[in-house]
Amino acid sequence: MLSEEEKEELKAELAQLEDEITTLRQVLSAKERSLVEIKQKLGMSLMNELKQNFSKSWHDVQTTTAYKKTQETLSHAGQKATAAFSNVGTAISKKLGDMRSHSIGYSIRHSISMPAMRNSPTFKSFEERVETTVTSLKTKVGGTNHGGGSFEEVLSSTAQASAQSSGAGTPGRAQQELQC
Repeated sequence: MLSEEEKEELKAELAQLEDEITTLRQVLSAKERSLVEIKQKLGMSLMNELKQNFSKSWHDVQTTTAYKKTQETLSHAGQKATAAFSNVGTAISKKLGDMRSHSIGYSIRHSISMPAMRNSPTFKSFEERVETTVTSLKTKVGGTNHGGGSFEEVLSSTAQASAQSSGAGTPGRAQQELQC
């Protein structure tokens, strides 16, 4: 327990400390205002200070051993990944090149065989069946030229006859649609 006299001394000391703290706060505030005024006169801003602080902090981080080890590890991993992607890219390019060379060979073979295919018995048979079907359709629709004619003529006259029988429009219109 404290005596009355000790309590009075502590209260006096407490009051004195509070006064000193108040005085120090006032002095500190005055110094801070003075600091801001000087920085403004020198053209220094809060942003510049932040940049300087950040640069210094970043430099401090970069000089740590943990950062250096991490940087080395990531650099090594990046090199490995680059090599792996390069190998994959090379493999894909090679595969596409192989596919392209095969497709070019196929198209050449295909174009060479077209004349032979047109002269084949199967193609001739198919062509005859198409002409027979067109002639038959023309006869059923009511065409006048039963003597055959070229495939284009037969197709054109069939289209005209079809347009007339369905009432879809005039023969001139059907002819125009076919020519487009």
